[in-house]
Amino acid sequence: MPAAITQEQQDQDRGALLDVAEHLFYSRGVQAVGMDELRTVSGLPLKRIYRLFPTKESLVVAMLERRDRRWRESLAAHVAKVPDARERVLAMFDWLGEWFAEPGFRGCAWANVHGELGPSSPAIAAAVRAHKRAFHDQVVELVTAVAPPAAEPIHLLAEGAILVAGIHGDPTAAATARTGARALLDTTS
Repeated sequence: MPAAITQEQQDQDRGALLDVAEHLFYSRGVQAVGMDELRTVSGLPLKRIYRLFPTKESLVVAMLERRDRRWRESLAAHVAKVPDARERVLAMFDWLGEWFAEPGFRGCAWANVHGELGPSSPAIAAAVRAHKRAFHDQVVELVTAVAPPAAEPIHLLAEGAILVAGIHGDPTAAATARTGARALLDTTS
């Protein structure tokens, strides 16, 4: 009889599978990637994959939730380095611009997955909405410290920049949105 899988091994396998799934799903789309390909690339047996995630949908949700935490923590760490509250708001757009310029950038992972599967999967739609709500709250908190009336418009500038950069492959969308955010801060603070 094979040895029992330890919690440490389970966590390692889960992390490795999520890494593979995130890379493949983000670069090619969820529907284009089959479970056999996930098995091949991860090196995990299909039976093991299904023990970790009983459905492809549960794997997608876990990938989105993990990416959300990492993505928003990275943004928070970036803006936290800036001492001035007004400049922190603008630093958010600098962070977005760096993300947009990364090799392999394909836009918003949550919007991409929602476009593919959200209408047919309540669990995926919920994970996407949770990310969008959390990002909204993060932006609103950041902007409210400086200019409360500008919070919602600046959030929309950030979301719009993400969409434009993803569709057009243009990292300068962040700089354009930053200019708009600066104008809003100038007129509302």
